[in-house]
Amino acid sequence: METFYPAAAALVAYLIGSLSFAVIISRLMGLSDPRSYGSGNPGATNVLRSGNKAAAVLTLLFDALKGYVSVLLVDLYGARYGLGTGTMALVGLAAFLGHLWPVFFRFQGGKGVATAAGVLLAFNPWLGLATLATWLVIVVFFRYVSLASIVAAVFAPFYQLLIWGGGPIALVTVVMGLLLVWRHSSNIQKLIAGTESKLGQKAAPPHKGKKS
Repeated sequence: METFYPAAAALVAYLIGSLSFAVIISRLMGLSDPRSYGSGNPGATNVLRSGNKAAAVLTLLFDALKGYVSVLLVDLYGARYGLGTGTMALVGLAAFLGHLWPVFFRFQGGKGVATAAGVLLAFNPWLGLATLATWLVIVVFFRYVSLASIVAAVFAPFYQLLIWGGGPIALVTVVMGLLLVWRHSSNIQKLIAGTESKLGQKAAPPHKGKKS
């Protein structure tokens, strides 16, 4: 039973993370599948390119909540099952990986920014807020969401290690940061080439053959 509960918690978190709210909310609101236009990424930024701000906000909120709630449940109820910080870190990573490779959507997921933010806020509200503040500053000054996400992904592990130290949470923060940068590799190329889309830029029409 010592390994059952952590493994079960991680599995549940992965399944929660696999709920691609960009696709789900777009379908419920009668919008095109976000994988069929713009960057093709099922995330809030690409949903915003549809022109529907409400759908983008809802996507952002629910993608963050699935990371936050997964960790919070272990924090609140894990002690009675012997689950501690290590399991919290594992669950946060599992929810994040579920967003990147969702089992319900043929493993075609988003880049994980909102879900990672939710996980960090649940780990430590101050860590989450510091990371979000970093993201916001870059967005305000440069209006590139991808650049803000990359910078925040790099800074989050440094905040954790320099202020709160190492341990399982630090390790997961580093892993998520590396995966976030890797998932933004195409955006990095576009930033270098000067072809990256700025915040709020409308998307190209949906590709033929793909519907909401």
